[in-house]
Amino acid sequence: MKTFVGIDLGSTTTKAVLLDEEQRVLGRGITNSRSNYETACAVATEEAKVDARFTLFRREFGSEGNIDEKVEDFLAALERSFRLEQFLEQLEDLEETCTRLVRGERFEKNADGVRAALAEVFRRIREEAPAMYAPGAARKSDFFRDIAGSRFLALAEQVGREAGIPYDLLINIYDKSIIAVENRPPSGSLDEKFTRAMRRVTEGDSAGTAAELAAKAKHALGIELEESYLVGTGYGRVTLPFSKEHIRSEILCHGLGAHMMYPGTRTVLDIGGQDTKGIQVDENGIVVNFQMNDRCAAGCGRYLGYIADEMKMGLHELGPMAMKSDKPARINSTCTVFAGAELRDRLALGEKREDILAGLHRAIILRAISILSRSGGVTDEFTFTGGVAKNEAAVRELKKLVRENYGEVTININPDSIYTGSLGAAEFARRAAEGRMEGVEA
Repeated sequence: MKTFVGIDLGSTTTKAVLLDEEQRVLGRGITNSRSNYETACAVATEEAKVDARFTLFRREFGSEGNIDEKVEDFLAALERSFRLEQFLEQLEDLEETCTRLVRGERFEKNADGVRAALAEVFRRIREEAPAMYAPGAARKSDFFRDIAGSRFLALAEQVGREAGIPYDLLINIYDKSIIAVENRPPSGSLDEKFTRAMRRVTEGDSAGTAAELAAKAKHALGIELEESYLVGTGYGRVTLPFSKEHIRSEILCHGLGAHMMYPGTRTVLDIGGQDTKGIQVDENGIVVNFQMNDRCAAGCGRYLGYIADEMKMGLHELGPMAMKSDKPARINSTCTVFAGAELRDRLALGEKREDILAGLHRAIILRAISILSRSGGVTDEFTFTGGVAKNEAAVRELKKLVRENYGEVTININPDSIYTGSLGAAEFARRAAEGRMEGVEA
């Protein structure tokens, strides 16, 4: 099966989308961008291929949107088993990397003790792993670094105390090793991981239903996903070894991606990690005008991340907290440099956290509305894209300000809006492969 890949290398996350020849999305993948864009590209693409496999499984079992409950249970179990396979593979890599670091003068007197302690920590993590991926198990993150790191930190303290090995020493080994592991592209065959995952699911099913469904799923597993063409976009696109014809600007990709999601789109707002873009497109999704923020990241995802760090909150907690406010504070600046000081001053004066956050969200959207006005204003239909589109407080302020300034306008916000740029890039890849590019320069 021919596939067309679009990759959006953002400053905080890297996204990939696989399209088939009928412009249907086969799979989506996302990962932390890290400092190594080449690895982030490989990880996001592999995740999109994993997602594509599940799309093909669903097609094998019938309609993608209407599947029998037994099939859904099987696919859910298969996904958990597959994620466990991925986790165990990276865990093995992490253990080997940690063990290789135990050498030199620093360890010569107790190298065997340190290696034994590390082996025990990893043994316990492996023992816990199936429970992490059991039905109903709650994980704060799906990223390997977060899952493995939290368990290593907890277990290393206990094992180190029992073995008489300094906790700081074990953590130092982990810190050096996880960077190396994170910056290596995925290894091993996806199909082999799926085969092992299916075997685990069928062996754990006493009723025998899973074996019958697995046999059918194996047919879809045999479909080869041929990467026909790839287009890269986003903040880090220039770092990749792509030739010019394989690169498109974020403006073009977000405009086309928004059009593919909502063909009636005429105005697009993208608030990403590093910049904000106001884009005007025609009836074919071709960009006719645009404006971007200046060189700083004020009012973008990076700014929200900085605020979250200052308030010792998760980024995902900012929106819900701001939604509790009924009296937003008037924020004077969205400059990241001054935001921390102003935030601390306001908290010291007794202002509520929810009011400060509500004011911050309003200030961000006011800045975005200003950029939109310079690009040509808001025209029906209007599509909001980027990671900030998942923030309910930002969405609330956007709807208010659009209504106040432009009246009743259709506002589209898709659950998969973070993939808009990579979707547009995948469509450019599809058109390039078919020789139907219209001479648009990035």
